[in-house]
Amino acid sequence: MIFDNDGVLVDSERLSSATLAEVLTDLGIPYTPEESHRDFTGGTLGRVRQVVEGRGLALPALFEATYARRLADVFSRELRPSTGVPELLERLRERGVDCCVASNGTRERIEASLRATGLLERFAGRAFSADDVARPKPAPDLFLHAAATLGAYPDACLVVEDTPPGIEAGRRAGMYVWAPASTYEEAELAGADRVSPTMAALAAELEATLQAVGRAVGGRPGAEGTGAAGRGAG
Repeated sequence: MIFDNDGVLVDSERLSSATLAEVLTDLGIPYTPEESHRDFTGGTLGRVRQVVEGRGLALPALFEATYARRLADVFSRELRPSTGVPELLERLRERGVDCCVASNGTRERIEASLRATGLLERFAGRAFSADDVARPKPAPDLFLHAAATLGAYPDACLVVEDTPPGIEAGRRAGMYVWAPASTYEEAELAGADRVSPTMAALAAELEATLQAVGRAVGGRPGAEGTGAAGRGAG
């Protein structure tokens, strides 16, 4: 299973959008959290710079570092794991399902959010960033890199994503995609194999699927469960 980070493992999209809007506004580029969400959610900081400078506005060289520092502070005080995620990860561990994170965020941001929510140890050596590949989502590169690193075939992978670019990346990688409508409306996530109203609902549905797969293969956890769960998603 390949998890996106923001809006999937951690309940961070609201905090991220508000912090980015605050930083841009402080730099003389007025933005509201809603506008930040609309323009930048699911993208990279490189895209923020591209959009802003494409409007003829200038961002200082320290923009990325300033945002990362302020966001890390917000995360340390306010960030929480998404509802149902810690329990889901424990069930996946018990069943021997390999898991990793693949996010368009920087490596520093991924580690900061996982550390703040107590999830970092669960993904030690299994957290992949857009920094690791030439093209971020919606290109399939990041998901394919994660699968190759863990020795998994793409069609045996199930991606959990909450944004249209992430869904597109998963489909282009030849993987199954489940999406919680935690960041976007369900209609905007139509490219996914399955859409759930919340991450908590998706976690419950996934657990039920894993239980069904376990019964079908005689209760034996392992790689068979991962592939069968993926096939069931379609």
